[in-house]
Amino acid sequence: MISGVHHVALIVSDIERAKHFYLNVLGLRLLDEHYRAERDSWKVDIGLPDGRQLELFSFPNSPQRPSYPEAQGLRHLAFQCVDVERVVKQLKRQGVDCEPIRIDPYTSRRFTFFSDPDGLPLELYEAAPDE
Repeated sequence: MISGVHHVALIVSDIERAKHFYLNVLGLRLLDEHYRAERDSWKVDIGLPDGRQLELFSFPNSPQRPSYPEAQGLRHLAFQCVDVERVVKQLKRQGVDCEPIRIDPYTSRRFTFFSDPDGLPLELYEAAPDE
């Protein structure tokens, strides 16, 4: 039986730029990193505050994927926060542009979107403090 999500894997175009973004801009934590010479590829494990993980991979000459919201595949990766406005201000100080904050018509929660260095759509979703 499935008990939860363990990690989300992302293929990035520049591993150092991606590490800087996820570790320094978003403030996540480096768990481990390995260079896999046989694949000329990096695998970087990043910890989220709730114990889940992001895996960043680099592969030489990996093709770009369309990331517009209606393309098939991953639509976006949503990060939970308690105060979306505060996080948006922190991101703007780091040079990250965010869309205007909106209200989810079904949950009444505030949210916004921004992009990682490769254009992957990321969301900030404001959850109740006890969620």
